[in-house]
Amino acid sequence: MSPGVLLSFIIGYFLVLLVISWLTSRKSSDNDTFFVANRNSKWYLVAFGMIGTALSGVTFISVPGKVGAPSGDQFAYFQFVLGNAAGFIIIATVLLPLYYRMKLTSIYSYIEHALGAWSYKTAAGIFLISRVIGSAFRLYLVVIVLQKFIFDSYGVPFAVTVLICLLLIWGYTFKGGLKTIIITDSLQTLFLVSSVFLSIYFICRSLNVNVFEAADMIKNSSYSKIFFFSDFMTSHFHFTKQFLGGLFITVGMTGLDQDLMQKNLSLSNIREAQKNMFSFTGVFVVINIFFLSVGALLYMYAAKNGITVTKTDYLYPTIALKYLGIVPAIVFMLGLTAATFATTDSALTALTTSFCVDFLNFNKGKDVNSKKMISIRHYVHVGFSGLMLLTIMLFNAINNDAVVSAIFKVASYTYGPLLGLYAFGLFMSSRQVRDKLTPFICVISPAISFYLSTHSAELFGYTFDNELILINGLITFAGLLLASTTKTKTVVA
Repeated sequence: MSPGVLLSFIIGYFLVLLVISWLTSRKSSDNDTFFVANRNSKWYLVAFGMIGTALSGVTFISVPGKVGAPSGDQFAYFQFVLGNAAGFIIIATVLLPLYYRMKLTSIYSYIEHALGAWSYKTAAGIFLISRVIGSAFRLYLVVIVLQKFIFDSYGVPFAVTVLICLLLIWGYTFKGGLKTIIITDSLQTLFLVSSVFLSIYFICRSLNVNVFEAADMIKNSSYSKIFFFSDFMTSHFHFTKQFLGGLFITVGMTGLDQDLMQKNLSLSNIREAQKNMFSFTGVFVVINIFFLSVGALLYMYAAKNGITVTKTDYLYPTIALKYLGIVPAIVFMLGLTAATFATTDSALTALTTSFCVDFLNFNKGKDVNSKKMISIRHYVHVGFSGLMLLTIMLFNAINNDAVVSAIFKVASYTYGPLLGLYAFGLFMSSRQVRDKLTPFICVISPAISFYLSTHSAELFGYTFDNELILINGLITFAGLLLASTTKTKTVVA
């Protein structure tokens, strides 16, 4: 398909986002609007928009690609998704009530209350590092597709492609922030979900089968195994590892992550937030079944037509953009663009919010909506866009693994300490941690976890997978416990 046609659709898509940005921010573009959308968002819009944010371009490309990977993944990822669902329920019933009770703008303010200032800054810092890396990985995945199928044809360097993408995201988020994103993410989720169903339709048509016949083909294929219960010690795909990994990564990457929680905190009350999370969970599980189904159909199509790719991440874009025709190519590109930009725009907003509140103390200022404060927020927003650009360039230089594996590997190391910090605050209220030791504990814990992940097979005959985040959190918790004392009761005369 002509790169010019694809490029014109993407330009048109971003023009729509810029118009939405103008409409949502023309009456108000202050910090309350940017940070929490004035706390009057509609739960159904937030729930629908969160689907696009939670899935991202990683799910869109890597999950279908890994269905037929040489490692034998098949539908093993769905075990991880079931763990995700359990994690979302914990978030809705445990963490959200806590955040609403304290009326937080940044969720890391809780750590200051529970553990102290050093612990608070450590938690916020962990989020900033984790989200910059994770969002850069996700955006990188889309940029390599745009580069390969569009911008290489015009001789545009990779760095310029990344810069263009970040400038477009900054352009429609820098004024309205979260208020704009809740609307744009709903639109982008619509494109994402539509592209999944339309992709299934177009692939079925190319294979000359209807949807019901395709379902039988998937069921009887060599790609459809979901549950893996054998070889617990060495298999990456064992149900226990995948389910626990999915559960605790969800609690860490969603419940303890400013990005997705910021959208929940924009709702007017806890009941609205919980309705949002429960409805989102149901749709999230179902849509992942369809992503895995797309993967199985893609491999069947590739086998029938003799198509081979060098990386599993290239399977979906190669077939969609080169073999299925003009309309499927446009549908794929819009879905991919929507998936990743829905993730990156909210990430930049969350990063800006966390830095302004947690490090610049916006929540403690007298006038958070003054011109000076708004100007500072703009500079912070630009700064994180630049940092993401540098991170993507670095990742492009060193990456040699499937993006989805890299993201969850990094998450196991960076979000584990957050699990430990929040668990200690929630369950050890009678203990007072030595606050200044927290940063060291949160560095030592990922280091020990990394050592375990690389040497556990030879030391214990056990291979870690996504469940490593739980071990990481437990090590942090143990370190905090060792560095704590019993709280002394203050007697008031």
